[in-house]
Amino acid sequence: MKIGVISDTHIPEKSDYLPSTILDAFRSVDMIVHAGDMVGLGVIAELEKVCPKVIGVSGNMDDAAVREKYPVKQILNIGGLKIGIMHGWGAPSSLIDILKNAFKEDNCDVIIFGHSHKPMNESIGGTLFFNPGSATDEAAPHNSYGIIEINNGINARIIKI
Repeated sequence: MKIGVISDTHIPEKSDYLPSTILDAFRSVDMIVHAGDMVGLGVIAELEKVCPKVIGVSGNMDDAAVREKYPVKQILNIGGLKIGIMHGWGAPSSLIDILKNAFKEDNCDVIIFGHSHKPMNESIGGTLFFNPGSATDEAAPHNSYGIIEINNGINARIIKI
């Protein structure tokens, strides 16, 4: 299973569209996960053109239509692994603790999140914390997205645009 991971696209606030590099990369994935702050549903329609299976969660900047369609938290079971998805909130310095607390009863192997616009691909206490960064925000350290492959284990990487 190959999963394209994106977050904090903030369309149309930060950009009018997703970078074509991401759309091209996501043509070869089995699923796309958007970890919130899409702002409006237009980005989902754009992603569904390249991959019909798009999973998402709502973030703190998302409009009512996004919050109505997507929950704040989701858990997927893929290849025998539990993958938690949540945008996150609060100060970036507290984000990992907030996520740990939100998923403390779920025993996740991977937690996909966003909010900080800062990429992260780090195992903490046996759980992989994966933030693809922001694909569109000029204030991010760099624009990026992620790919997670699940085949007898987890191979996760951040790709700079």
